Amino acid sequence: MITADHLGPAGLPPARTIELPGRGEVRIRELPAPPGAPTLMLLHGWTATSDLNWFRCFEGLGAHYGVVAFDHRGHGGGIRSRKPFTLEDCADDAVAVADAVGLDTVIPVGYSMGGPVAQLVWRRSPRRVSGLVLCATAPYFAGTRPERLSFLGLTGLAAVARVTPSQARLWLTEQLYLQRKSATWEPWAVQQAASHDWRMVLEAGRAIGGYSASEWIDGVDVPTSVVATMRDRVVPVRRQVKLFDRIPDAEAFRVDADHDAVVAHPDLFVPTLMRAVRSVVDRVGDR
Repeated sequence: MITADHLGPAGLPPARTIELPGRGEVRIRELPAPPGAPTLMLLHGWTATSDLNWFRCFEGLGAHYGVVAFDHRGHGGGIRSRKPFTLEDCADDAVAVADAVGLDTVIPVGYSMGGPVAQLVWRRSPRRVSGLVLCATAPYFAGTRPERLSFLGLTGLAAVARVTPSQARLWLTEQLYLQRKSATWEPWAVQQAASHDWRMVLEAGRAIGGYSASEWIDGVDVPTSVVATMRDRVVPVRRQVKLFDRIPDAEAFRVDADHDAVVAHPDLFVPTLMRAVRSVVDRVGDR
């Protein structure tokens, strides 16, 4: 089932809500592909939505490629489920979205948490992936004991969010995120963050902490670009470099900015992303 949804802020494509059989409802945005062009599937980062992550990028990408973007489980207009959050489910959701909009293959473009989702789309459904663009991300996220403990602590917070009444859940939401962000965000962005299911978002944090593609990432066999955020204080540059080093024939692109480059420095990030995507598309065409 597909139903029309409200228009987003200026510059965003129209949104609609689609039913993924056996999975649930998810909000997507899409731009049709120009003749002969591939379609990019934009996969957002943790605690964001597709709008919050990619709103600076839709216009530039949509001028040359088809674009599909959706919210991951528990984030914004993403699927709601009582199942524990897994990155594998997110990857399978991406394939289900492709099925729903009639796409045989896509180029997943993953940012931060979206990077593991993109990697898993390739691993679980390789025939559906013609290339990869991996931004501000890594093959793993918790390499030290303090990092592992930090991510593990989110499990307890997720359990609290699951069982506490709505007032306590609202307090948890405000303490963890909105009070830090709302002063500088526009109302539409605050509204999107407020729509998260924070139990699922916290479980997503734990899933990120437990993720590692180290045993299989060197098997990626599609054209890949890695966009490294060189001043990143969230995903260390050395781990982003490991991703580039491990994927055969990957091409590296650098942005001299922090982890929020996609939003805070679009003048640097968007042109670099465009070059990274073009590199993948050209190499797909040469195969």
